[in-house]
Formats: sequence, structure tokens, C-alpha cells
Amino acid sequence: MVDIDDKKNILSSGNNEIDKKLGEGIPLGSLVLIEGENDTGKSVLCQQLVHGGLNQLHRMAYYSTENTIKSLLKQMESLSLDVSDFYSWGYLRILPVQLAGVDWTSEQMKGTLNLMAENIKNMREQVIFIDSLTMFTTYSDEDSILGFLTKLKNLCDQGHTIFITLHQHAFKEDTLVRIRSACDCHLFLRKEQLSDRYISVMEVAKIRGAKIRTGNIVSFEVQPGYGLKIIPISHAKT
Repeated sequence: MVDIDDKKNILSSGNNEIDKKLGEGIPLGSLVLIEGENDTGKSVLCQQLVHGGLNQLHRMAYYSTENTIKSLLKQMESLSLDVSDFYSWGYLRILPVQLAGVDWTSEQMKGTLNLMAENIKNMREQVIFIDSLTMFTTYSDEDSILGFLTKLKNLCDQGHTIFITLHQHAFKEDTLVRIRSACDCHLFLRKEQLSDRYISVMEVAKIRGAKIRTGNIVSFEVQPGYGLKIIPISHAKT
């Protein structure tokens, strides 16, 4: 049982089943890694967390490498996660990141990551989503990525809560190990087949500061017009 004071220090997803698996939510001040391959539900999970956090009146910024402002708001509305009012009121800032067609060098990308870290540092928003980090890895070396994460971790120590998504295929295994260890929370998503359809499975690999055991699992599928629907474990194992 979590008391009211404890709830002030967590970010809720707004979904009771997911929050239970997270130990009632993500501790504020955490650097959170959401890892998984394509179509495993990383962005939908981020959007669920955005919706939950906005309803707690957290100010948020969302870097998106796949959506414009309009398309992200429309996508969330289609998932019953409408945040357009919060966007209008200034609680949510959406920052599209477009790198396609640019002839980047490793040094230029290092400078871009440094600028992003500096931008986050100066934001009034305290909860930040970077969806996804994978795009930057095409142009970045390992040291640049790990240096960027170190800057993000320092910002979390100063009160920010930062979520990053990535595809594990874009990184060498030893780099992934270092990225995972640098993060306070690690959520791993995968796809599994359930009879005639695929569902997403989220495993809580690590949540530093939460009173839960690691390995908690929740299964869900994304239904247009409804959003994220939890699949009972008994069904997921059939």
C-alpha cells in the first residue's frame, strides 16, 4: 500500500494494472530505458505514461523522431489518450526531430546530442521523453551515446525524469549492457503470439527505488479507438 506522500514522488501511467507492475509508478528523478524491437509497443507505452503524467499535472516535453505535433496528438486521441487540452494549456511540449536526408558526421551528431542535453537542462518541463534514441545511433559512436546518457543522468539527479526508447538491434551487446546499467529503470518489451494474434509483453527488468521484485510482467495489445488493453497472464500463456 502506497501512501499519498509516496504518490507525489512517482509518475503514474494512469493504468492500474501497469502501475501495479511498476510498484505504483516510475519514481521521479529516474532515467528510464524502454527497450524493444519494432512494433513492440514502446511508443504506445510512452504515450500512456504521458497521459498519466499529464493527469497528475506534470509538465512534459516529448521529442519524437516519427511524428509531427499534429500526428502525435491525433495518434494519442485514437488510443483514447487525448491530451490536446493539456497541449493547449502548455503542459505538453512536442518537439519533432527530423534527421532524414542530412549528411551527418560523428562529430556533428555529438554536438547535436550535447545541444539536446543543454536544451533539456534549460526546459521548464521536468519530465522528458526521447522517442527514440535509435535514430541518433546511425551517426554516433559509442562514447558519444554514453556521454549523452551521463549528461541525462546528471539532469535526473537534479530533478528531471527522462525516458528514452531504443531498439536493441542498433547497439552492440556490450554497449547495451552499459546503457542498461546507466539507467535507473529498465522496461523490456517483446512480441508474443496469442492464438491468432500478436500481443506486447512488458517485463520490468529494473526499477531503482521501487519496492517490487524485478521480472514483473504485463501483457497488452493496442486496439484502435480503445487504446492499451491489458491481457490477463492466464490468457497470455494459452
